[in-house]
Amino acid sequence: MNKIYQLAVPKGRRICCEVCEAPAERVCPACTVTYYCDVVHQKTDWNSIHEKICQLLIPLRTTMPFYNSEEERQHGLQQLQKRQKHLIEFCYTVAQKYIFEERYKEAVPAALHSLRFRMNVYGLSSVELVPAYLLLAEASIGLDQIIQAEEYLSQAQWTVLKSTDCSYATHSLLHRNLGLLFIAKENYDEARYHLANDIYFASCAFGTEGTRTSGGYFLLANIFLDLSKLDLADTLYTKVCDIWDKYLNNHYQVLSEARVQQIDLLGKRFETDTGLDEAQEAEAIRILTSILTIRESTPIKVPLKIVFVLRVLAMLYYLMMNSSKAHEYAMRAFNIVQESQLGAQEQNLIELLLNIISTEVTYPIL
Repeated sequence: MNKIYQLAVPKGRRICCEVCEAPAERVCPACTVTYYCDVVHQKTDWNSIHEKICQLLIPLRTTMPFYNSEEERQHGLQQLQKRQKHLIEFCYTVAQKYIFEERYKEAVPAALHSLRFRMNVYGLSSVELVPAYLLLAEASIGLDQIIQAEEYLSQAQWTVLKSTDCSYATHSLLHRNLGLLFIAKENYDEARYHLANDIYFASCAFGTEGTRTSGGYFLLANIFLDLSKLDLADTLYTKVCDIWDKYLNNHYQVLSEARVQQIDLLGKRFETDTGLDEAQEAEAIRILTSILTIRESTPIKVPLKIVFVLRVLAMLYYLMMNSSKAHEYAMRAFNIVQESQLGAQEQNLIELLLNIISTEVTYPIL
């Protein structure tokens, strides 16, 4: 039974839907602390984020226990805040991942959770709310809800303007989302202005060769592609691929050397690691597969550039422990190298990568 028995609700208490904040009619039967206006919103929230955090919400939404001392009470409050901060980042990462996978509808409830937890921890006017506003704006753009996106962006801009300690990373995110908004409105001059600012602030925060900076280059390249400025677009796509190649190659080389030196003496499976969270991995996949599609669809194909993207994707999937996908991209690169008779250096790189992927041995979990 997950309908609310209204007479059991304390007088004066307003119970709202988790998704739309309308008066609630239903309650989650698993946690009994999350409410919805109807079955549709209950399913929407469950499929987006609630299934992942259902039990974690119970201690946050129930009355704190009685403590015997002030010291215990303060410790309890600190633990509560730690849980909220964990959920802020977790919900944010999940929403980001959905957005990079173009699952915009599913991103909204997760982003709303992140926003509400931020409000609880940091207050209603903190700059810490801005990343969540920007996620909601980006999801709204993806859903073609431009007016809603503008409202979230206005709130984010106003919060940034009032802040005296806004980070470069937050400025970068704000300008990137403004760039996305103007791309959606086909105002490319404004979009380029904001993306240039995005790249500047991202470079200040993460460096000009940082993977976080690559997203701005990628979006700017897309604008030049739409404007038929193919040389500029191609240069920026190459820049993006170079950034990801250098980043992933560092992780890949460490792993390769460990295998050669047989460092794993216990015979366990080597653990791969991209050094990225799930959202960043989803962003890398989206960017690199988009560039691959563009490279393969141009009238005059350049085999070396196609092979380069395929090799980077193979490394990415291999480090993500998806050997089948890694092998697929590496084989595609190998076939192009063979057909196009590319240089020995490129062939050796692909063969080495294929060899490592193909000899992957999965040991049973002890």
